[in-house]
Amino acid sequence: MEKYHEIWLEEERKSIEGWDFSVLDGRWESEAIPWDYQAEIQKRLKPTDRLLDLGTGGGEFLLTLNHPYELTCVTEGYPPNLEICKNKLEPLGITVKGVDESNHLDYPDAFFDLVIDRHEAYDLSEVKRVLKPGGVFITQQVGGRNNEELSRWFIPDFVSEYADFDGQSQKTVFIETGFRIEMYQEASLRLKFFDVGTVVFYAKNIPWEFPGFTVDVYLPRLDALQALMDEQGYIQSMEYRFIIVARKV
Repeated sequence: MEKYHEIWLEEERKSIEGWDFSVLDGRWESEAIPWDYQAEIQKRLKPTDRLLDLGTGGGEFLLTLNHPYELTCVTEGYPPNLEICKNKLEPLGITVKGVDESNHLDYPDAFFDLVIDRHEAYDLSEVKRVLKPGGVFITQQVGGRNNEELSRWFIPDFVSEYADFDGQSQKTVFIETGFRIEMYQEASLRLKFFDVGTVVFYAKNIPWEFPGFTVDVYLPRLDALQALMDEQGYIQSMEYRFIIVARKV
């Protein structure tokens, strides 16, 4: 097993830019989500709409929408990504705002026609506040029990602080907050890793699912994972996703 240890340490030292896991292409495989987040946005987004993207990462997805920059705003709460946004998006004319753990949005009331959010935390009352009457919120989320089995491979008693966060409970919150649900769907998806180094890279960059993860701390569990990889050719986990499209009433 020792031949793998330096490889794993090298993976541990790597980090992603923005929120782009394309560096793992070919090393992992996920079942396709049965809806198209981008299509749901594009069929509702008009050229004259004022758009807000919550937790834009490095703006990778946002820029594929080709929405007028002067009508586009973003938030980002992760300091390294916020710096990327300021360097990459602000020169285009996109408004960039930081956000902290309160999820307060530093934008005026009734300002946006459409708010979008892929895998970012939100305060629904804040989203409602910044939406115009009749405005739409589209969010695709990771459920709180995402990758739970793999997390427990390393931390047997692991319970996510977001364990109760799921689509069904959020539907109720949306309705109680004053939204009308226009679309809802959820899915459990198989995720396969084809080398243990990929698991290391992923775990190091998703600390809320793998708190305190380091190669040195979890080396015996990584060795056991490598033995399983050698036996079956992959490591499988389960992802949980849901999408809600809701209109402010």
